Amino acid sequence: MTCIIPEDAAERRAVRPVICYPNETLPDPNLSGLQALRLTARKSGECLVPPREARCFHVPAGHFFRITSVEGPQVGDLNLWSAADPRERFYSGKTRALHGTHLTRGHRMWSSFPHLRPMATVVEDTLEWYGIDEYGASVHDVIGTRCDPYTHRLLNGQDYHHCCHSNLVNALMAELGLSRQEAEPLVHDVLNVFMCTGFTRDTGQYFMKASPVRPGDHIEFFAEIDLIGGLSACPGGDCGSEHSSDAAACHPLLVEIFAPARLAGRAEPEPSTYRWP
Repeated sequence: MTCIIPEDAAERRAVRPVICYPNETLPDPNLSGLQALRLTARKSGECLVPPREARCFHVPAGHFFRITSVEGPQVGDLNLWSAADPRERFYSGKTRALHGTHLTRGHRMWSSFPHLRPMATVVEDTLEWYGIDEYGASVHDVIGTRCDPYTHRLLNGQDYHHCCHSNLVNALMAELGLSRQEAEPLVHDVLNVFMCTGFTRDTGQYFMKASPVRPGDHIEFFAEIDLIGGLSACPGGDCGSEHSSDAAACHPLLVEIFAPARLAGRAEPEPSTYRWP
């Protein structure tokens, strides 16, 4: 079928864009206050995530948690759940709509409907310097989903069992004593920690490139509510060539928990006050 270009095509394309969700009225996270509080915090626990596996960890409200590349460039897939009710979980799509395609210092991870409240706030990011490169790529994305065995099977006709989706399901099963049928629906789209991604300008396809992360680089969060975290050390390593693969060089990721010397003095975010008519 022939594509007919209308005479006013250029005029239609020239229409100015409008930001869908202006975020100037979002609650102020008080980043400077959180950073001051962080100076009083001391390490209270840690969790080392092995390559091509996932682990769960708990973070009390008012505490901080840091994800660090410790041996080599490595991407991680992060899920968050409310410890009080894991059905409340990170909502990557709405977080993307509110903050943009990639997260950094001052941005927040928002929870699913009907709660829609901040779960965690990014307080430090050693890769903030990267910005947006000439390809349109940036770091810590909320545009990708997570590598999964279903898409792998669809595209390659093969079964691969160390996809981040599979890893996160297995970790949540072990953490909460759930069956696979109970755990899998709770696993959700992720924050791709350290992953460098964007969309091609010609075809609009999601792309990845080798992450700029190096040992010692980290991203740190303040837990706004009691959290269960799940982190998978992606089988793509730095995702510079492929994911869902046993060929890529992979490394562990370190999660550290920090307890402040005093309470934050801020109320836990309330769920959305919207009520159906």
